[in-house]
Amino acid sequence: MTAEPWLKAFLLTLAIELPIVVPLLRAAEAGLARRVALAFFANLATHPVVWFVFPGIPIDGYTSLVLSEIWAFITEAAFLVLVVRGLSIVRASLASLIANAGSCAAGLLLVRWFGRWLLE
Repeated sequence: MTAEPWLKAFLLTLAIELPIVVPLLRAAEAGLARRVALAFFANLATHPVVWFVFPGIPIDGYTSLVLSEIWAFITEAAFLVLVVRGLSIVRASLASLIANAGSCAAGLLLVRWFGRWLLE
């Protein structure tokens, strides 16, 4: 896989996840720019692994998708708990779960409606 389809998928992921995560962090992190940066870096830490590593594991596509989404959810929630002082595990997990479910669902729907060419 090349970087261009990944970049399209990454930008789509950010477009979906940032509007979810940023407001959910407001109670623990007042600064808007910092909340945006935190959500961006959480995705930057997980998305390349989901895109480039998990597809190379010799398991079926569905299992790869499920495991990669679980991994992204846990990793992003842990990242947020570690870097946002006062953010509870529950709130971080909720933000990560909603954001990852939203971006995964959107990606699956877009591929179903428009085909894989969308990301080529």
